[in-house]
Amino acid sequence: MTESAAPSHFIKEAIEEDLRSGRFNYVRTRFPPEPNGYLHIGHAKAICIDFGMAEAFGGECNLRFDDTNPTKEDTEYVEAIKEDIRWLGFDWGDREYYASDYFEQLYEWAVELIKKGLAYVDDLSPEEIREYRGTLTEPGRESPYRNRSVEENLDLFRRMRDGEFPEGSRTLRAKIDMASGNINLRDPVMYRILHTPHHRTGSKWHIYPMYDFAHGQSDSIEGITHSLCDLAYEDHRPLYDWFLDALGIFHPRQIEFARLNLSYTILSKRYLKQMVEKGVVRGWDDPRMPTLRGMRRRGYPPEAIRDFIDRIGVSKNESLVDVALLEHCVRENLNKTALRVMGVLDPLKVVITNYPEGQVEYLEAINNPEDPSAGTRQIPFSRELYIEREDFREVPPPKYYRLAPGREVRLRYGYFIKCEEVVKDEQGNVVELRCTYDPATRGGYAPDGRKVQGTLHWVSAAHAVDAEVRWYDRLFTHPTPDDVEEGKSFLDYLNPDSLKILTGCKVEPSLANAPVGARYQFERKGYFCVDPDSTPGKPVFNLTVELRDTWSKIEQTLKK
Repeated sequence: MTESAAPSHFIKEAIEEDLRSGRFNYVRTRFPPEPNGYLHIGHAKAICIDFGMAEAFGGECNLRFDDTNPTKEDTEYVEAIKEDIRWLGFDWGDREYYASDYFEQLYEWAVELIKKGLAYVDDLSPEEIREYRGTLTEPGRESPYRNRSVEENLDLFRRMRDGEFPEGSRTLRAKIDMASGNINLRDPVMYRILHTPHHRTGSKWHIYPMYDFAHGQSDSIEGITHSLCDLAYEDHRPLYDWFLDALGIFHPRQIEFARLNLSYTILSKRYLKQMVEKGVVRGWDDPRMPTLRGMRRRGYPPEAIRDFIDRIGVSKNESLVDVALLEHCVRENLNKTALRVMGVLDPLKVVITNYPEGQVEYLEAINNPEDPSAGTRQIPFSRELYIEREDFREVPPPKYYRLAPGREVRLRYGYFIKCEEVVKDEQGNVVELRCTYDPATRGGYAPDGRKVQGTLHWVSAAHAVDAEVRWYDRLFTHPTPDDVEEGKSFLDYLNPDSLKILTGCKVEPSLANAPVGARYQFERKGYFCVDPDSTPGKPVFNLTVELRDTWSKIEQTLKK
């Protein structure tokens, strides 16, 4: 099923009702990433919802890093996450927080629950805890350590904090209900022992709170009114409520929404990491990756990503969004903003035999027909040119309107040319075309009113700049690569043609020193972005999206 582009607003309606009823008299949301990886397009949906709802109601959105697992976290991820959020167009002002800011308070609350008889230190191993937990159809069993005295639990918990016990030997668990139909309420672990330095607190702590214990209380400390999260946390909500109610502290409202599922894309952090480590991709910022860093390197504008998130809306039902819609949003944005240039990816030499040798003239070209303020530029025209090899056929098929022997075509912004002779090498490959031009057709129009059907892009051979083009396609051949038939791995559906490196490409001289990140439309080819691997005079371009828009056809089909 493909998700409709018509957005719903159940979160907005819920917030409006809370303000009307007086449940809250302000709106404060938060985006709570774990600093253990890079953000991807799925996180972008959460970012847009969290910051967007706060903005819609004149409220605030905090950035809070849930840094409760020092074995996987790093300041590198912290800085990358902040960079990506700002790139998307959002800012949290001075409201940057960390769960580690609250470690002391969380510890005191854990002590309070022990004193109330609602938490205990357990000596079961992690494997035994899983065994005692039961299943979806069978209740769990109580730990033999569940009924320790308050005094013993307080003593053991203090000694856990002091680093007296080895990792995995003890945990602190909430005392709730081992027979609950919700497995999350079967005495969940609140703290575990980790003798690992933390990226912010150093070696101060030997115990760290579990996400489920830290999350709701952190929201409470910050006065979060609406804790917006994906459906995976719906079954955890009763546990968050239990902690908040047991402690008698401020109670945010949690609202869940469907996460983003995108066709031909994997958003599992574990799978993405596996592809990086196996060398399937060139890193976390590989333009084929769904990470925001990868999309930025590929040339996706942040405005297009936000437009995409707006179009898919917010729903309660899991569904699959066609990646063609994302590409459509990128294409629509770049059509309005990207400068037009000419680049020839598979060059075939053309010699205009009746054009004076050594002569160069400059033709006026439009930078963007969608934006008159972009102005024009001058491009050099000379006796020897390059055109795309696919724009010539010695024996043209039916409905082929480009260049062929004896046929006349228009050169974009230039002249009419006619193919007079085909030059081949010893193997019979076409290596050069000899053409004539009509001087009266400057600008691409004939004074006598004759018409031509084909218009070709080109570059002057003497002025062309050598470039590398990285032509990207979808990374997977299956629309749901992480949900495939038994016995298959997502790696079995990798697209062998997801990257083609084209060398020997020729681009117009204005691109010789194009800045990294600049976006262009190569006329008749697609939208491209300058890659960081570029060097002065040797640009490298990443294909962002092709000109062909498949979403329009899909949309028409959905409307029928």
